Amino acid sequence: MLTGTRFELLPAVDIADGTAVRLVQGAAGTETSYGDPVAAARQWVEQGAYWLHVVDLDRAFGRGTNADEVAAIVREVKDRCHVEVAGGIRDDESLAAALATGAQRVVIGTAAMESPAWVAGVIAEHGERIAVSLDVRGTTLAARGWTQEGGDVFEAIDRLDAAGCRHYIVTDVERDGTLHGPHFHLLHRIAKHTATPVIASGGIATLEDVHKLVEMIPQGIVGAVIGRALYDGAFTFPELVAAIEPRIDLWTWGPPQP
Repeated sequence: MLTGTRFELLPAVDIADGTAVRLVQGAAGTETSYGDPVAAARQWVEQGAYWLHVVDLDRAFGRGTNADEVAAIVREVKDRCHVEVAGGIRDDESLAAALATGAQRVVIGTAAMESPAWVAGVIAEHGERIAVSLDVRGTTLAARGWTQEGGDVFEAIDRLDAAGCRHYIVTDVERDGTLHGPHFHLLHRIAKHTATPVIASGGIATLEDVHKLVEMIPQGIVGAVIGRALYDGAFTFPELVAAIEPRIDLWTWGPPQP
């Protein structure tokens, strides 16, 4: 059980072909473009973001890289905001490149399923700078840009806990980009299964969704990655910050929600 934990809000900056985009259920071809990724990152930092979740989608799908854009974001927000970078980090070369950007944290996904011994070594060497992304459909992991199955999530957690993993990011692939709300039951099951802190991702649509996640801090939910709802204007980042404060009245921290 976690007490006194700061709940982190992580605006997502997903990059494809040099542009900030959002996908629906992680599917290639469903992109909605939101322009310059560096400008997007700058906007969230200027509004008070303390963390950014930056994903190189082209590297994740094995179709290229946005390394220059990722590095530019880290430079842009240096000394003002923490950055975690993700997407296609599966070997020593891609890991070294991600760490070299100066990002505070590197997120490993597919490799945690396909190369568990390598990931265990990476966790042992880099500790707090490594997070593992658990992208799931039901309780089955999704790998390779969410295009392949990767085994049972709870078995993976047991293995990663034994390796000393410090952070998990849990994404319900079927809700990501849909604005249908988080999979609270799944998050509860995962948080109950592990003592490792969990960041929730996928489906967040309203300030009420975020407040419900904040109420799960004692269970081990310590943050949320938020994408489409922010970009589409469902709420502002300052409203998000207000939403994670101790709640007195729904109307004091945000507009009416559908």
